[in-house]
Amino acid sequence: MKKENTINVFEQKQVRTHWDGEQEKWYLSVIDVIEVLTGTDRPRKYWSDLKAKLRKEGSELSEKIGQLKMPAPDGKLRLTDVADTEQVFRLIQSIPSPKAEPFKLWLAELASERLDEMQDPEITIDRALEQYLKLGYSENWINQRVKSIEIRKELTDEWKKRGMKEGGQFATLTDIITKAWSDKTTKEYKILKGLKKENLRDNIYPVRYKIVG
Repeated sequence: MKKENTINVFEQKQVRTHWDGEQEKWYLSVIDVIEVLTGTDRPRKYWSDLKAKLRKEGSELSEKIGQLKMPAPDGKLRLTDVADTEQVFRLIQSIPSPKAEPFKLWLAELASERLDEMQDPEITIDRALEQYLKLGYSENWINQRVKSIEIRKELTDEWKKRGMKEGGQFATLTDIITKAWSDKTTKEYKILKGLKKENLRDNIYPVRYKIVG
């Protein structure tokens, strides 16, 4: 079954997630979860300190945390600590936050929505549109973005046919395309736009969609 990285939104904050169809499990970026719950601008430092605290207390939670490749601020896939929903619930118990209960409800909804999407794929598209609206994008922008996603899929399908692999090779080809119209690599252009975890294709002018996909 399919494995995929996606971005979900909790209270206008992006949370990187990964759906493993074989295990039928959601995995969430631990760093993103911590940033959402605490509001800290140094989530990696917070996580490092929390891991040390958990080990000292004899908790095995931090030892069971795995890693998966997820989109990094530079647009490339990089290994990051991830937790499944059960582990995230346990992690929440270790983080004092007024957002703990709302986040638990959000997690439950995420799991329920995935089951719905497996029954009816069109729901996936509808929810993607809803997420963009929550982030403040206009309907015209969203329509352009949906078209760009279709174009990007056609492009990556062609790359796959030619033997290219997701991850490093896709990132290199995307860099070549980005540099062709902006004279900058994907990483350089994201820095120019002041982007961190956000998707570059969510933050470029519609006229460039057909070039970048």
